[in-house]
Amino acid sequence: MNFKPLNMLIVLLVLTLIMSARTVAAKTAANTKQRPNIVWILVDDMSCHFGYQGEKLVETPHVDQLAREGVVFRNAYATAPVCSTFRSALITGMYQTTIGAHHHRSSRGTLKINLPAGMQTVPELFRKAGYYTTNANPEGTRPGKEDYNFAYQKSDLYDGVDWTKRANGQPFFAQYQLQGGKLRNVDRWYDEVKTGLDTLITADEVTLPPYYPDHPVIGEDWAAYLNSVSYTDKQVGRILDKLKQEQVLDNTILFFLTDHGISHARGKQFLYEEGLKIPFIVWGPKFVGAKSLRDELIAHIDLSATSLALAGIDIPTTMQGRPLFGPDARPRTYVVSARDRCDETVDHIRSVRKGNFKYIRNYLPERPYLQPCRYKDGKPFVPVLRELYAAGKLNAAQSLHLAETRPEEELYDLTNDPWEIHNLADDAAYQEQLTEFRCLLANWELDTDDRGRFPESEAMYDSDMKPYLNKSRKREPEQAAILEANIQLMKRWRAEGK
Repeated sequence: MNFKPLNMLIVLLVLTLIMSARTVAAKTAANTKQRPNIVWILVDDMSCHFGYQGEKLVETPHVDQLAREGVVFRNAYATAPVCSTFRSALITGMYQTTIGAHHHRSSRGTLKINLPAGMQTVPELFRKAGYYTTNANPEGTRPGKEDYNFAYQKSDLYDGVDWTKRANGQPFFAQYQLQGGKLRNVDRWYDEVKTGLDTLITADEVTLPPYYPDHPVIGEDWAAYLNSVSYTDKQVGRILDKLKQEQVLDNTILFFLTDHGISHARGKQFLYEEGLKIPFIVWGPKFVGAKSLRDELIAHIDLSATSLALAGIDIPTTMQGRPLFGPDARPRTYVVSARDRCDETVDHIRSVRKGNFKYIRNYLPERPYLQPCRYKDGKPFVPVLRELYAAGKLNAAQSLHLAETRPEEELYDLTNDPWEIHNLADDAAYQEQLTEFRCLLANWELDTDDRGRFPESEAMYDSDMKPYLNKSRKREPEQAAILEANIQLMKRWRAEGK
């Protein structure tokens, strides 16, 4: 076949373009395969009680192995000590107080909270970059917990629950949501714990923190919690086994953390170490380097920015989370956490951890720590604590959280007082530290536009309470009256300026 020179030139040009396209496609495919998979294992209601952290009663070989081989952050803090606010912050990489998602279980009614225009969640950013996104229960068979305090469409965030359904060679971003400390609160879940463990920790083996009394109910609850820690490790092992079986573990970066501390009187919902300090492990030797222990302060929202950075995805300039690895890592000099309304119970507390000191500001000092809260009062240990306090059977440390009012400020030296029992705020020797913390918090509130500075509108409160009340009336009618009384009390206290 004969071609004129011009035709031959066109043919050569077309062939060159085809070959170039194939080369680009091949490189893109190769890059896709090289991009790491990102896996988050997120555990409910669990403090720092794993074997690698020194808890001797539990058996946690899988989490301990991740700690031995990975990067352990020993000073990781939740920006919020309750599920939905923590998760709202995590999935956006933003302080929950900045995006208006700081009230627990908000946006449940007819009035909705919307993210700022243009803001995308972390799963959306992964999907945009070509990742397959999933969110699953521990077995990877059903959708996992979300609990975000803003309006969203699940289909915009997640492709499904099983990352094995992705396209051939497609990297994945997977979340596993584990029940953690909640395993002890649901009978069918705790039955699974009891049958799944060879030996069970008993109450007589438990050593309680000094701010809790040695009482059978509290000891049994703590033992059940520690058994839940051991069972959580078995769930982690099953996830690791699946990653190995699918031959993707070597190309995966795995994050293990909890969403806040144990659900106990001074833990979940409060800003003491028991409620805020969380396990935080990053495993992925090919991507984050050799095993190491790191002591710098980190906020849990740093997980979001770190995950994006390790996947080669640009971090939004507005994201408040910070990458923990690489040239863009910016160590924090302090971390701030916030507690606001939890279900029907209105509160406003902020804390700052810097160095070995913790500062807590109580903005509603005329209220008791353990305000009426249907969720909290439903725990087995709360009625016991109230009864013992009323009978004068608690010592000074055990009485702290039962006080009818609070100091406006609390300051603790965590080196000498790791249990946060001795408040130094009124000690003349610590006024310099107190002044520094006041300034840090005031500047942070302004710099991050802390929405908690302004009371929640009564319309939004009523909107969130309506579905909560309706659900209670249908499922637990005897509890509905308690909830209604609590709601009315919150409104009365607000009207009184308390």
